[in-house]
Amino acid sequence: MKQPISILPAIALRGTTILPDMIVHFDVSRERSMKAIEAAMLQDEKIFLVTQKDPEMETPGITDLYKVGTVAYIKQVVKLPHDLLRVLVEGVERAELIGLEQEEPFLMAETAGFEADGAHYAKSLREAMYRSIRELFQRYCIESGRISKDLAAKIMNIQNLEELISQVSVNIQITYQNQQKILEAVTLEEQYEVLAAILNNEIEVLQIGHDLQHKLKARVDKNQREYILREQLKLIREELGEDNTADTAQEYREKLEKLQASKEVKDKISKEIDRFKSMNSSAAESSVLSTYIETLLDLPWDKKSEDSMDLAEAWKILEEGHYGLKEVKERIMEFLSVRKLTSGGKSPILCLVGPPGTGKTSIAHSVAEALHKKYVRICLGGVRDEAEIRGHRKTYVGAMPGRITVALQQAGVSNPLMLLDEIDKTSSDYKGDTSSALLEVLDPEQNSHFNDHYVEVSQDLSEVLFIATANDIQGIPRPLLDRMEVIEISGYTENEKEHIAKEHLIPKQLEVNGIPKGKLTIQPAALRKMITLYTREAGVRGLERKIGQICRKAARELMENGADKVVVNTKNLDKFLGKSTYSYLMANKKDEVGIARGLAWTQVGGDTLQIEVNVMPGKGELVLTGQLGDVMKESAMAGISYIRSVADQYDIKPEFFQENDIHVHIPEGAVPKDGPSAGITMATAMLSAIIGKEVRADVAMTGEITLRGRVLPIGGLKEKLLAAKYARIKQVLVPRENKQDIQEIDAEILDGLKISYVDNMKEVLHEALVK
Repeated sequence: MKQPISILPAIALRGTTILPDMIVHFDVSRERSMKAIEAAMLQDEKIFLVTQKDPEMETPGITDLYKVGTVAYIKQVVKLPHDLLRVLVEGVERAELIGLEQEEPFLMAETAGFEADGAHYAKSLREAMYRSIRELFQRYCIESGRISKDLAAKIMNIQNLEELISQVSVNIQITYQNQQKILEAVTLEEQYEVLAAILNNEIEVLQIGHDLQHKLKARVDKNQREYILREQLKLIREELGEDNTADTAQEYREKLEKLQASKEVKDKISKEIDRFKSMNSSAAESSVLSTYIETLLDLPWDKKSEDSMDLAEAWKILEEGHYGLKEVKERIMEFLSVRKLTSGGKSPILCLVGPPGTGKTSIAHSVAEALHKKYVRICLGGVRDEAEIRGHRKTYVGAMPGRITVALQQAGVSNPLMLLDEIDKTSSDYKGDTSSALLEVLDPEQNSHFNDHYVEVSQDLSEVLFIATANDIQGIPRPLLDRMEVIEISGYTENEKEHIAKEHLIPKQLEVNGIPKGKLTIQPAALRKMITLYTREAGVRGLERKIGQICRKAARELMENGADKVVVNTKNLDKFLGKSTYSYLMANKKDEVGIARGLAWTQVGGDTLQIEVNVMPGKGELVLTGQLGDVMKESAMAGISYIRSVADQYDIKPEFFQENDIHVHIPEGAVPKDGPSAGITMATAMLSAIIGKEVRADVAMTGEITLRGRVLPIGGLKEKLLAAKYARIKQVLVPRENKQDIQEIDAEILDGLKISYVDNMKEVLHEALVK
């Protein structure tokens, strides 16, 4: 509730707000403000001070003034030259501006005061507000340094919350807009909230200002020191008659004369050397230009290595370095043969795609050795900045050439073998798309004029033999994939792993661990057990780690116990490697109802899936469990739809699907399963459970099902057949459209497996169900 209205002479303040308890002086220049002071002095020296919203306005009206002002007593009036009055006032109380009774010859304001805040505040709340304001004011004093210690101490000793808020508001240095916010806060709680927010903001601004000042001072000091040192160095050189820039430029000239490059490149470097020579050595650009010239001089523009044309030697190196990988070796030999016939020609761009540990990176090294080429490797995993490939513009601080240019610099020749490792792991962000930058590098029609942003001179990459590696072909953008010749490297069989271990991994680990020849023997049976039960992978990286583990333990046996020789066999293998890590899900011993064996492809090779189905009374629901992906859930839905469409052929009553629930489960649910290849397996298991016919335990299958029961082709067939062989499966059902893939699989894998080709679910059920 407001106090009764009183009429007082008023002054509209410009850019100033007066708060209660504030004693302050201000200058008055406007005529009607002077007359308002005279009228107040003739009455009781009371005057109403209200701030105008726009400080530039000369004659403000009621709408141009804030709604809350301060009633003040005039303490002193002093006349100054140029028709100015200096007035000393003391703020008494805040009041609301109700209206203006007159505007000429001076403002007479209708005001109403605010009653004291009658709200009852809990003692704990008052204490919390008191401590908060006190702490904020203390921090403000430390940060600003503008309030004297005596005044700060006096304010900090105030015990009353209202008085503390009033004194802090009056003594901090803030804008008149913030002062107006404090003035318009009527209740104690409002005053606390506004003042606390203002103090917090002021403290933050002051802290940021201090940080900027410290950084600026440090930078200025550093620049000043460097300037003085440079000037001293310059003076010393002048006194000694030395000119370092001229010597460096002459050194560059000598390198340029020996450089094997085109006239265009030499002219460009010569021009940059002239610029460098005429430049002051203390200039910041001098070091940038020097680095640029050195980069151009280090690049192998027309310098090439002699490729080997000895086909027999090349084949020998490839055979000795790697077991298997027949397709890769044959493709390299084809390239060599064409190269020998044409005495040149464009180098192919190969992309080796396969699971981890299958020898993609090491085959590239062997190819370089076979061709007598320099070998450089660029790892693209996680690269997401286009400048990593194309380089940075010279104008940027810290600019550097791209990885392709740096690799050529390291190779020292313009025709190395360049391995682009993990090309499927590149990504993009706001700085550009890495895969798009690689399009120019890997396009035989464009890479003869590759432009690095840093070098600014076209480079010929057509002589570079690019080999890329990837784990998953899906991760390579389609335009980039179109420019490469893809060679798929699938997982190794147990027999291949055994050969690789005997011929490569064991000798390598014996040498790495310093074990003399003949001191450690790993028996073939132990090696096969290690491959089957201790590793589960498409490659041999994990197998190499296990062999290394055996070597380390054997080394300890030889050194600590003084053993003459260590022999690892199937009986003591767990002593070296601990308990076996994996166990293959072997074929079931007997035929069962509602259990079918599927085949799946994973990142580490193939695996078998045992799909179990139960039928129970219910409401016709289909329940799917086992951490299935969306694709496998859709396959299950398609399977049940197919079964319902042919229910009459198997004497299944129509009401069966409304009165029973079907639960499909794939054990080992911790392993995520997704992919279009388990449709026929789930349909077979579901139909078996519904009609009560057993599924053959020695049959596994792979293929996707359609609503009409057609069987669609799948991928990863080699890995799936390997998994079937490990599980001792005798017969595998494969989509007929995958027949051509079977023809490309080694006889070693197919040995002992009966492959049956199927077109539709009738054929699947004919082979899978027990007759």
